[in-house]
Amino acid sequence: MRMMDRNFEPPRGLRTDGFELRPIRESDAAADYEAVMSSVAFLRDWEQSGWPEDGFTLEDNRADLKQMEARHLAMESFAYTVSDPQGGSCLGCVYLFPTDAEIFVRSKISPRRDNDWGEFAITVYFWVRMARLADGLDAALLKALSVWLRAEWRIGRSLFVTSVPCQQQVEMFEKAGLSREFRIFDPKTGGKFLAYA
Repeated sequence: MRMMDRNFEPPRGLRTDGFELRPIRESDAAADYEAVMSSVAFLRDWEQSGWPEDGFTLEDNRADLKQMEARHLAMESFAYTVSDPQGGSCLGCVYLFPTDAEIFVRSKISPRRDNDWGEFAITVYFWVRMARLADGLDAALLKALSVWLRAEWRIGRSLFVTSVPCQQQVEMFEKAGLSREFRIFDPKTGGKFLAYA
């Protein structure tokens, strides 16, 4: 993995007036589950996998978070919970994957121009609660993440990824001035995604 080769240590988090990020832990399961279940319709479009499936339980979520925490510690991928700094409730999640992660190795990646996937170091996926879309939390998170990646990750170029059906994020990325650089097709899930820089 590219980051391990560079003896990379992921940042511990990010704090703004409106939210804070820190590595997700298994102990976040209850708060994370409540946020997930408040945003099922959005997440199913965003995931393109049927997740969270009907009957998804708190224990299912706990198992997911346990795996995310382990992958973060192993520096395979990085997952952060987004929380309200005043109340501590979960507002969403941020996931970062190196561009040589297995999901991309198996995918068909088509550049929009003459871009080279290998020139990018990391991909960023994120979601916020559906109830917070109207107040622009997603746009504020995108802006903060862009600065954070440049200032603290220092690993090279990054891509923000969203799914084709998730038009709300597509429009947000384009309104923020990001340029669509790649289309990604995952043959395992049939998911179609767009990567912006």
